[in-house]
Amino acid sequence: MLQQTRVETVIPYFEKWMTLYPDVRTLANASEQDVLNVWEGLGYYSRARNLHKAAKITVEKFNGQLPRDLIELRSLPGIGRYTVGAIASMAFDMDEPTLDGNLRRVFARLFDVSEFADSASGEKKLWGLAAQNLPKGKAGDYNQALMDLGATICLPKNPRCLLCPLMEICEACKNGTQEYRPVLKPKRVIPQYIHAAAVILQRGRVLLVQRPTDGLLGGMWEFPNGRVDENPGKELAKTIFATHRLRIKRKLEMRIIRHAYTHFKVTVHAFRCELVSISNNKNLKWVKVTDLDEYPMGKIDRQIAQIVHS
Repeated sequence: MLQQTRVETVIPYFEKWMTLYPDVRTLANASEQDVLNVWEGLGYYSRARNLHKAAKITVEKFNGQLPRDLIELRSLPGIGRYTVGAIASMAFDMDEPTLDGNLRRVFARLFDVSEFADSASGEKKLWGLAAQNLPKGKAGDYNQALMDLGATICLPKNPRCLLCPLMEICEACKNGTQEYRPVLKPKRVIPQYIHAAAVILQRGRVLLVQRPTDGLLGGMWEFPNGRVDENPGKELAKTIFATHRLRIKRKLEMRIIRHAYTHFKVTVHAFRCELVSISNNKNLKWVKVTDLDEYPMGKIDRQIAQIVHS
């Protein structure tokens, strides 16, 4: 949960999660939809799906216990080099380095690393520094301490150097380059897209479609929609037929919703529509308006659902 999400946001989700799934077997036995429902609002939903898959494998293959063999541990869905190092050092007391965003920033400043931190050579150097400076027998405490240092003192902007216990050994602080470390590659221009969404109501039910399990918002539910060029109202019926084989008639525009993802921005125009004909699409489902909360959705579609439900 803490990957790509702030601590203060995570706390209530973590507490609810641990109440519902207090052990790996309970999680493994849950349905994916229930898991996504609990995760809704944290974003990056592949994390939840991978956690669910990893729980199933852990129960089936490792008798409900995370493997201490690091190759086996890394074979679990969603567990990469950083997560392996964190689990090995903090849960298993192994002398293993780890490197999250906070640690990357701390090491880049402590050693005034001028390479791009998000390049292959920069990553290699930072991992090397993490391993070289690891205190034997105390790797878990050390990794957590530096994570906390990065989260509270060695901040991305305006680092609180005067409060830092490592100020006297920090090369970037000595050289006055702390504001410029870590060095990152220039960001690409973020594309912006326009989508048109159809809200189709019949006798207290609304038509939803489930997204493919892979990719953005995998397995989540949404209102039928599609990308348009410039005129959402004019292009709505055409794009809904092209993407979902639904024939509709536009009635009125309900709301315009804007949202920024990691790599792009989207503006969604939601329209109240009348259904003309429907195809045999297994991903489409009529859902009672009163049951919309039971279907996990991204932030955009949840806002539309709240309008429909009100």
